[in-house]
Amino acid sequence: MAKATFAAGCFWGPEAAFSKVNGVTATSVGYIGGHKANPTYQEVCAGTTGHAEAVQVEFDPAVVSCEALLEEFWGMHDPTQINRQGPDFGEQYRSAIFTHDESQREAAEASKAARQASGKTRGTIVTTIEPDQDYWPAEDYHQQFFAKRGMAHGH
Repeated sequence: MAKATFAAGCFWGPEAAFSKVNGVTATSVGYIGGHKANPTYQEVCAGTTGHAEAVQVEFDPAVVSCEALLEEFWGMHDPTQINRQGPDFGEQYRSAIFTHDESQREAAEASKAARQASGKTRGTIVTTIEPDQDYWPAEDYHQQFFAKRGMAHGH
């Protein structure tokens, strides 16, 4: 299995969307890109740790490609908003792709350029592409948030 990590605003919706993708074998939500070990949700929401809310996806590359996951990512949020998604604003809601290896970085760069050129996205894509960093799983009550509450969530 391979891993991919995406930040696309509040992590509940993106996790629910990625979990429905054929070839995705597991998802978790957590915090990445900050400077504090084991941050809490309250600390991340306060904006003092530098972390982004993120979804870590385990997937079978024989079934779903990195490119297909990137297409999902672009479609599930507005990648032109800096540190904001809808009513949520702050650095923790930034749009970012955390790449686990060189091939993921290349795929992310190519996908971002293609998305920008496609005209599907109005405005400039501000999504950052960064090397994988320490990922801290969020508290249990955030994991599979919508599924646990019987809430369907489309995008």
